[in-house]
Amino acid sequence: MATDRHRLARRGPTGERGQHGRGGQLERAAAARIAGVLTERDADRAAHALNALLAECGARPRLSAHDGHGWHLHVDRGDDASWGEWFLAASALALAQILTEYGRVPWGECAADGCRVLYLGTGPGPARRYCSAPCASRSRVAAHRRRLRERRS
Repeated sequence: MATDRHRLARRGPTGERGQHGRGGQLERAAAARIAGVLTERDADRAAHALNALLAECGARPRLSAHDGHGWHLHVDRGDDASWGEWFLAASALALAQILTEYGRVPWGECAADGCRVLYLGTGPGPARRYCSAPCASRSRVAAHRRRLRERRS
């Protein structure tokens, strides 16, 4: 999963524009805070940041059934919580589960020059550094060309 941090801050969970006014501000602030956690590469600092978010959200797991959906897990303050509150609490809980499952930070910001896309790398293999194969390839080619130039000079 990869997402541009600015797109995450502008849009809701389905890619739709979020609420306008105060609700939209809360959504953007929640997305920016989660993006801050997603750029943290140190597991201890990420865990402390997630614990702080969960405590702030008052995240207590509960079952909820609403809007024609069956019972499902919520961790926000209640059914009347804003989308921003839900997003912050649910994202913090999901990232906390991922961190404990993998024992390391499997997310980050793409290491390619000029790319600011955030990724979640939970697949098999070594830890990811890039959001996509094209970014990884461009970075490898650029490094190879840089080494060739250095040898020539």
